[in-house]
Amino acid sequence: MVKAPPSPRAVAIASGALAALAAGIVATAGTQLDGLSAAAAAGLAMAAVAGAVAWIVQRHAEACSRHHAGAAADFADRLESLGARARLVTPPERPPRDPLALMDAAEIGVTQLRELAQGVHGLEAIFGLDGHLMWISPSIERLTGWSPEACLAAPDAITLLVHESDRGYCQRMAKRVAEGSEGEDFEMRLLREDGRICWVACHWRPLRAMSSAPAGLRMSAEDIQARKETEYKLLETVTELRRAQALRERYLARSNDERQRLSALLNVIRLGILFMDRDHRVLYYNRAMLDIWGFPPDENLIGVRDVVLQSRIADLIEQPETYIEHIEAVLRTYVVSEPYEVRFRNGHIVTDISAVVEAVQGRRGIGRVWIYEDVTKQRGIERRLVELAEHDPLTGLFNRRRFHEELDRLLAEASRREMQLGLLAIDLDGFKPINDEFGHQAGDAVLVALASAVGDVVRRNELFCRLGGDEFALLVPDTNTSELCELARRVLEVITGLRFEFSGRTVGLSASIGIALYPQHALDGEGLIAVADQAMYASKNAGRGRWTLAEQRADESAPANPIE
Repeated sequence: MVKAPPSPRAVAIASGALAALAAGIVATAGTQLDGLSAAAAAGLAMAAVAGAVAWIVQRHAEACSRHHAGAAADFADRLESLGARARLVTPPERPPRDPLALMDAAEIGVTQLRELAQGVHGLEAIFGLDGHLMWISPSIERLTGWSPEACLAAPDAITLLVHESDRGYCQRMAKRVAEGSEGEDFEMRLLREDGRICWVACHWRPLRAMSSAPAGLRMSAEDIQARKETEYKLLETVTELRRAQALRERYLARSNDERQRLSALLNVIRLGILFMDRDHRVLYYNRAMLDIWGFPPDENLIGVRDVVLQSRIADLIEQPETYIEHIEAVLRTYVVSEPYEVRFRNGHIVTDISAVVEAVQGRRGIGRVWIYEDVTKQRGIERRLVELAEHDPLTGLFNRRRFHEELDRLLAEASRREMQLGLLAIDLDGFKPINDEFGHQAGDAVLVALASAVGDVVRRNELFCRLGGDEFALLVPDTNTSELCELARRVLEVITGLRFEFSGRTVGLSASIGIALYPQHALDGEGLIAVADQAMYASKNAGRGRWTLAEQRADESAPANPIE
């Protein structure tokens, strides 16, 4: 700093003092210099005073000149410093140290800074240390709708602009910067004039002047509303994804539970189940399927093609080629297949049914399901029921029901092929006394032995039947009279030759046989039976133990004349 010169009052006082001092000196000199006159003395004194004053004035002028030169230099330095700070770009040539030129340069810099402040896209504001708003950029109106004037006129700009949820935090951050923090960065919501909010990224910084202590606070903010909306949308999307994932996991867990329950159910039932995909590969099977087809319990068939399965079961079934043709025929259809019976070499019988597994959308199915059932026991029971329905439970021979069925069938065949059909009606002689005297067990033993003995003499195509009690019948297809008579003789001979021991006694029996032949004696089943019965009764009337061939047709009204 340049030291200030003495003031004019101080110069006048100093000049008066010098004049008084000069007068004293002259008076003294007058007394001592007797040779001088008073006027000379006075002139001498005035000259001294004038010289002293001139010296003082000169010194004062020099001091003022030095002061003004130093002040001008200091002023020029400060203008130059201000211009350097205010200018955005340093000109290629430095301006002269003329104060006016320096002031022009500083004015240009300040104008540039003002124009820059007017075009700031973000928000800039300057606060005092007490939180009072001192300046705010015009961009505040674009962000919030509040004009800079309204913000400057508000008693508390932070209360006006900041949302109440973020207001306290914003004030605390400003206080921390005022107390010495180098800066605080955070996000907050500005409250728009229309009541909506606008998210900004806020930065508090200390505003320093010529010293290290903050002279104010600077707040900068950038509009992040678009980013926040994107974040909210992303958050909503993430939330929806998490919700969808949770639902998917829940449905997956429920699906797995249902699958486990279904798998347990399918493994318990005795039906073999096999799912094939579109590529004819195994997708699922249960334990019963492995058992039915003879696979080991730990066999893994997942992914195995159908042709491989067919090759592995070919040796197990009786007619593999026929079964393969059946599978190919089923695969060409889109309806539920009819049950198909597969006979195994070990005697087992298995049926299969197949259907297309429909897709949720579209016409094409997603695969095919095969269901296998081991019907070996069922077929055995069916055969047994058939046997019970068609066979005599005591002797095992065909019963009356099966006799009539076979009679109708053989008559139709004989008519179609123009053949003869013979019928032997057999009635035992002497059976009732054995049954009455020795009991029903003895009678049953006689019937069983007789059925076995007569069965040994009949041919495979001849049907020996028990019609009830001690009545029997024998159907002989494609025969003639002589063959029937010979067969009757053999049967009679076997029956007569039977002997039984009951209670220490040996007993025997005989039979009466009647012979009828289609179409000579009758043209239908009922007529053939009636003619054979007439011939059998003729044998009984003739003395029993003999056979009789019918000679009269059933459609004639004359009585039969049996011949032995």
